[in-house]
Amino acid sequence: MPIAAAIFVSTLGADAPKADEVPAKLSPQALQEIAQVEAEIDRIEAQTIERLAAPPDNQTQQIELLGKAMLYDKNLSVNRNEACAFCHMPETGFTGPVSELNRTTGAYPGSVRTRFSDRKPQSHAYAPLSPVLHYNPGQGDLVGGNFWDMRATGRRLGNPAAEQAQGPPTNPVEMGLPDIACAVYRASQRPYRGLFENVWGVQSFAIAWPSDVTAVCDRPGPASANQPLPIHLSPIDRGRAGATFDQMAQSIAGYEASAEVTSFTSKFDAVLAKKVQFTPPEQQGYDLFRGKGRCNECHRDGGPGEDPLFTDFTASNIGTPANPRLPYYAENQPDALGYTANPQGTSFVDGGVGTFLNQGHMLSQPSAVDQRWLRLAPDNQARMQVPTLRNVDKRPSPAFVKAYGHNGYFTSLKEIVHFYNTRDVLPRCEPHDPGEGTTCWPAPESTDNMNTSKVGHLGLSDAEEDALVAFMQTLTDGFMSRD
Repeated sequence: MPIAAAIFVSTLGADAPKADEVPAKLSPQALQEIAQVEAEIDRIEAQTIERLAAPPDNQTQQIELLGKAMLYDKNLSVNRNEACAFCHMPETGFTGPVSELNRTTGAYPGSVRTRFSDRKPQSHAYAPLSPVLHYNPGQGDLVGGNFWDMRATGRRLGNPAAEQAQGPPTNPVEMGLPDIACAVYRASQRPYRGLFENVWGVQSFAIAWPSDVTAVCDRPGPASANQPLPIHLSPIDRGRAGATFDQMAQSIAGYEASAEVTSFTSKFDAVLAKKVQFTPPEQQGYDLFRGKGRCNECHRDGGPGEDPLFTDFTASNIGTPANPRLPYYAENQPDALGYTANPQGTSFVDGGVGTFLNQGHMLSQPSAVDQRWLRLAPDNQARMQVPTLRNVDKRPSPAFVKAYGHNGYFTSLKEIVHFYNTRDVLPRCEPHDPGEGTTCWPAPESTDNMNTSKVGHLGLSDAEEDALVAFMQTLTDGFMSRD
């Protein structure tokens, strides 16, 4: 499986092991960008902690402040080096903020820096507006939830974004804690503890921690099969830790739902408010979006009683090719800590919603599967949730690379629009074909349930593709003030 040379430093001789036996090393450029992102996270966290000295007297705003403090707190990861925000920064619309990773690996390293996920980070802006996952028999679709595979259903907490927030802390390739109680223990030592207790109650951290809690929480997960809860707590304290972990997640979701993150301040919103007008290319793109391009059939721009969220919260397999740059393909052997993230190696195929419903191999599973949905698994194999297009092109500079698709295969908005337009028109690429992404496409990662009715042969000209890009650039927040 080829791995992008730009992200892996190779100093191997003739007797070097195969690529999938070599631990991933981040390139100097990636490390430099990561350091810049981490410095910005530290700056935002420091500002947030300063606000704790005089917190707002409104409970909703207190919850938002708590959520922000936790999102930017790298101490909630096993090696105290990775905040949730590492994959979700404001300058990119709360998705991946490292251009070099977006250009090469697509996925991001976890707190254990040699472990990478199998998917690109989604945006958590607008995610709290997703409905609780449910089945609509009339349209034959599951609707709602969070994550690419909808596995944060929201059916336990009534909030998919809160259940999504519970995934990364114990995901071995993300924040890497071995037990949710470790997240609670770490939070109990942070400056926001007092505000947390004021909002959620003094019982939140009233837990008798065992003497080895620090040592256990410093060991990366996953927990062993014979000891799935390595922090040994009494039944009452275990229940209290679970409740506090829920409240941590609800606080994070509260911040994600705030106007600071989910702001509706794009040029598109200004046009709806009749404050400005589209340029001619933007208007042409919007007309194509609602017409010939068929984008609006899934990325809905609103309707009676709907906010224009540019998703219908269903799932679809658009036929995205596998991304051979994902380091996840090489994670098929035990790492230095004995963990194997991807036993399937290069044969891994992301089953999306179908894998969730079948309770297949997943890196984290914060929500239980409704057994009544098991029959839906075959029809949902390889389907991924339709993402919002809000902030789809938000970036800190024109040269900044964003990744698109569940696996980050596409590295420009123009490229993925071209794919939607020509997937079924252009020939299959030959190996190392220089025309890949322009005059040919690789085979889909999976053809199961592939969308052939709305994607693949749209008949758009190059200029019409550009017009669609111009319209989607109007979905970038920050055009208007939040006030």
